Amino acid sequence: MKRLFAISLGVLFLTSCNSDPKGYTLKGTITGEPENGTQIFLKTTDSVNQLVDVDTATVQNGLFSFSGDQVEPKMHYIFVDKVRGNVPVIVENGAIEVEFQKDSIAHAEIKGTVQNDLFMDFLSESRKLSDRARSMQNDMRVAAQQKDTATVTALREEFIEFQEDAKNFNIDFAKNNPNAYVSVLVIGNLLATKAVPVDEIKAIFESLSPEMKATEPGKKIAEQLENLKSTEIGAKAPDFSAPTPTGDVLALSDVTSNAKLTLVDFWAAWCRPCRAENPNIVSVYKKYHEKGFDVLGVSLDNKEEHWKNAIESDGLEWNHISNLQRFQDPIARLYNINAIPAAFLLDENGVIVARDLRGPALEEKVAEILGKS
Repeated sequence: MKRLFAISLGVLFLTSCNSDPKGYTLKGTITGEPENGTQIFLKTTDSVNQLVDVDTATVQNGLFSFSGDQVEPKMHYIFVDKVRGNVPVIVENGAIEVEFQKDSIAHAEIKGTVQNDLFMDFLSESRKLSDRARSMQNDMRVAAQQKDTATVTALREEFIEFQEDAKNFNIDFAKNNPNAYVSVLVIGNLLATKAVPVDEIKAIFESLSPEMKATEPGKKIAEQLENLKSTEIGAKAPDFSAPTPTGDVLALSDVTSNAKLTLVDFWAAWCRPCRAENPNIVSVYKKYHEKGFDVLGVSLDNKEEHWKNAIESDGLEWNHISNLQRFQDPIARLYNINAIPAAFLLDENGVIVARDLRGPALEEKVAEILGKS
């Protein structure tokens, strides 16, 4: 839910009606008696979703400005030196105005382009949802302190309804605004959180305008949806290869060719749920390996030492590979992995027969299939 709000509170775009504006100007007004010379930072995110600097300005008499050229609209963030929080703003070619109070940065007002005018409309509704969530959470905390179990139960049920309302708000916005940049980002978030069936996500995405599909996040969603087809249950698992801990190159097909059943396990040394699941996989491996069960660990680590230490520490005796690129790993992208642990169970022909089995469910499925072979 927090991820849904993060997307709700940070994104919106509709194609500008301006006649081919040349570059952008972003003029800001900050109230609350900011000191002259206070630094203002304009940042955006890179390919791995890390903040990167775009430009720096200084406040003079409560005013600051940025200018440049933007190939396509993209979410940026305005930071004020020594002030918590930031102002999300769509940077696109055109004239953009931002106004906020130094001690109330979260309530900034943005206007000047069609995209940012609509962004404010979207933020207005999102803020109402956020206020509603905070109110319920506060009420739940008070009820819990007072050991009022009846109220806690009622509030939990109400919060479940609220989560559905929040999800539907995002879905409805994406459906009703096929020309909106925020629609693309909302769809990407729904896909990542698996909050909506893939078929519904595909339908919403297909309704987007060609311009929105051609944006950077639009192209990424198209790639993810295409990859999903090849990693559905019943599909032949795409082959891949990567370095082993010893530096050799190992392919998935090398493992499946000698096994009746193969678990492709996406994990990482830094992933606590993955490490917690490892003892279960070890148990199943030891019990069924001689009957034809094998495992191929695909690590999304980025530090070789941590990866190797975790293999030894957890007693993972099967084959392992990694490109040490975290979620930018081409194998992770091929299999549409945006959260771990994640796993695919393949039969002797390399066909996916199950996904994301954990705990007793993994052993039950392995026993079921190997019992028939």
